[in-house]
Amino acid sequence: MNRQWIYANRPVGPVSPDNFEYRESPVPEPGDGQALVRLCWLSFEPAMRTWMEDFITYMPPAPLGQPMIGPGVCQVVASDTPDLQVGDLVSGMMSWQDYHVVDGTARKVPPETPIPVMLGPLGGTGLTAYIGLLDIGRPQPGDTVLVSGAAGATGSVTAQIARIKGCRAVGIAGGADKCRWLLDEARLDEAIDYKNEDVDDRLAEACGDGVDVYFDNVGGDLLETVLGHMNQGGRIAACGAISTYNQGLRRPGPANMFQFIEKRLTLQGFVMFDHMERVPAAQEDLGRWVADGEIAFQTDIQSGFENIPSTFLRLFSGANQGKQLLKVRDPEPC
Repeated sequence: MNRQWIYANRPVGPVSPDNFEYRESPVPEPGDGQALVRLCWLSFEPAMRTWMEDFITYMPPAPLGQPMIGPGVCQVVASDTPDLQVGDLVSGMMSWQDYHVVDGTARKVPPETPIPVMLGPLGGTGLTAYIGLLDIGRPQPGDTVLVSGAAGATGSVTAQIARIKGCRAVGIAGGADKCRWLLDEARLDEAIDYKNEDVDDRLAEACGDGVDVYFDNVGGDLLETVLGHMNQGGRIAACGAISTYNQGLRRPGPANMFQFIEKRLTLQGFVMFDHMERVPAAQEDLGRWVADGEIAFQTDIQSGFENIPSTFLRLFSGANQGKQLLKVRDPEPC
């Protein structure tokens, strides 16, 4: 049987386990030019909460009554395409079910690449960090780069790329443990604990000469606070707004929008999918930095198919430490 977690109903306010329903169905049959793959790992992104709304963002709304969509790694168990062999690992947009049918264009996991690395710094989160900071934020050596959600999967890679590029790297995260990791392991210049410190005061201390580039994963009130510390001509790369994802469709913007005029600021939203031509160069750089120890990363690994919905919810309570993953099973040896 094919175990599934169905997207049962749209959330009103915070997402909850009641939005999903467990079902079992027959294993699908692959057609010509297709392969049957079995789920091994799932990855969870805060942006998946926006896919649950009944409007189109950069992704169509997740369909009700179907398995919830999400990134993952699967193993080929039957194939009718020469492009995929039994035992191959493939990554990409999958769903919360044991079995999927893919075609020969499915992206293979490079040999010898650990799955947590593939789903973390070499996956969508690492690519988002690379493209958002370097192509949208355009930092220069000596710039002060501020990153919110800096202990998360995307934010931590972003802040470390800023350090690698010769910038002053400052991260905002929640809790003393996360901030200590940013300083000791990620080697940032400063870390601000928004849960236990006055962010406005700490920004004045940590970014005394102002902020040149702000990589925003949080939005909401924090964005409003940071605007007061931006330098003239500063750039803001708007990657996410996790503080507002559970507030419904109407999400108020900053009250101090005049800062954009006064300081000639640029705010640009971006989606990694619009920059796929940059993926090869990004993966080459990210792979080298990880291998050289220039990028540290954390993975929060849960396990068990039954725990898929509860693992997704960890993102919105801050329970995860780094990239949130779940292992359903280990790949079978070839």
